[in-house]
Amino acid sequence: MARTEKQKMTIKVHEKLLLTGAAGGLGKALRERLKANCTVLRLSDVQAFGEAAAGEEVVLADLADAAAVNQMVAGVNAIVHLGGMSVEGPFGPILQANIIGAYNLYEAARKHGVKRVVFASSNHVTGFYRQGETITADHPARPDGLYGLSKAFGEDLSRFYFDRYGIETACVRIGSSFAAPKDRRMLATWLSFDDLHRLITACLTTPVLGHSIIFGMSDNAVTWWDNSRARHVGYRPQDSSDIFREAVYARTPPPDLTDPVAQYQGGGFVVAGPFAE
Repeated sequence: MARTEKQKMTIKVHEKLLLTGAAGGLGKALRERLKANCTVLRLSDVQAFGEAAAGEEVVLADLADAAAVNQMVAGVNAIVHLGGMSVEGPFGPILQANIIGAYNLYEAARKHGVKRVVFASSNHVTGFYRQGETITADHPARPDGLYGLSKAFGEDLSRFYFDRYGIETACVRIGSSFAAPKDRRMLATWLSFDDLHRLITACLTTPVLGHSIIFGMSDNAVTWWDNSRARHVGYRPQDSSDIFREAVYARTPPPDLTDPVAQYQGGGFVVAGPFAE
C-alpha cells in the first residue's frame, strides 16, 4: 500500500528529539506533529505546561540558566529550538532568553555531542528590506528591532558552532506562522503549521544540512524571499496563502504606502519601541 504524504515526510532518524518553547503557539502546533519524527519527544519551556503524555518527556528550564539548559539537552539526538522571546520588547528579557539562552543551548549541544539543530530564526533579521524587493539568504542582515537583532546573533552563533565544532544548523527565518493570514502583509509571509512541520522534517532528515539559512514560508504567490539556496534540504511546501487572499482583501483597507509598516518587510516591528526596562 502506498504511503501517505504525512508518512513520507516523517522519517524517524532521531531516537530522542528536544523541542524548546513547547508552551508557545508554535510549540503547541508542533507537539503532536513532531512525535512522528522520533521515538521520544522531550518538551521544554520556562513555565509549566502540563504533564508528559505517552512518548513524551517534560523538562522545565530557563534558557538563561546554563546548568538547567545543560540538563535539558543531555541525552537528545537533535534539537528544534523555538524557545525564547518571540516579540519585540525591552532588551533585558531578549538578552537573557535569546542571546544568553542561545549561547547556553549551543554550549550544551557541544558538550553532549548533539550535531543537528533547527533554530527558529525570524524574518525580522531582514525586516528593513522593502516590500518591493526580493532577497535571498545571501543578502546581509538588516534587523528591524532588538528581537531581530537577537536572531541575527543566533544565526552568527550557530555559524560559529558549525565552523568550529561541526554542529549543523538550519536557521529557519519563520515568516508568519498562524492558522491563517491575518492581514495583507501575511499573504507574503504566511507559513502554515503543516508546512512548518514539513520544513523542520526536511532539516532533520536531509543527509547534509551544513549551516543553512532558510526562509520559513508556504507556497505563496506573492513573496519577498527567494528560497533557492535551500533546495538541498528537500523542503516542498504544500500550502498557500492564496486561498485566503479574497477574504483578507475584503476585511482590510489598502495599505498606506507612506507608512513604514507598509514600506518594509518587517511590518509593525520597524516602528515598535523604544521600551522602558
